[in-house]
Amino acid sequence: MTIDWFAFVQVFLAAITAAVLVVGFYALGLRLLVRAGRAPVVAPAEFTDAITVISEKEARRAEKAAAKAAKRSPLTDAQKRVALAAAYLCFAVCAAAVLGGLLLIVFNH
Repeated sequence: MTIDWFAFVQVFLAAITAAVLVVGFYALGLRLLVRAGRAPVVAPAEFTDAITVISEKEARRAEKAAAKAAKRSPLTDAQKRVALAAAYLCFAVCAAAVLGGLLLIVFNH
């Protein structure tokens, strides 16, 4: 039994590169989404066990703070539109990277 170490290194580098690409572009997309005044606010979920869940009051407070921060944004409307378009582009790059990886797995055997 022999191990092709060069192939192992290739797969390792591809996985690290893809992980950095997806996480980096997703983080950049979220940052641009917030700068565009569209902060994502997630409603609280009902969990059991030891997971802490925020209350409805805390969720409303978070929504109000996000709306207030969006109003205070120093960006003009045109800059907000550009930031929003760039955020969607970052999310599209993430989706393309994940889809490309899946296509490589399915069709590259």
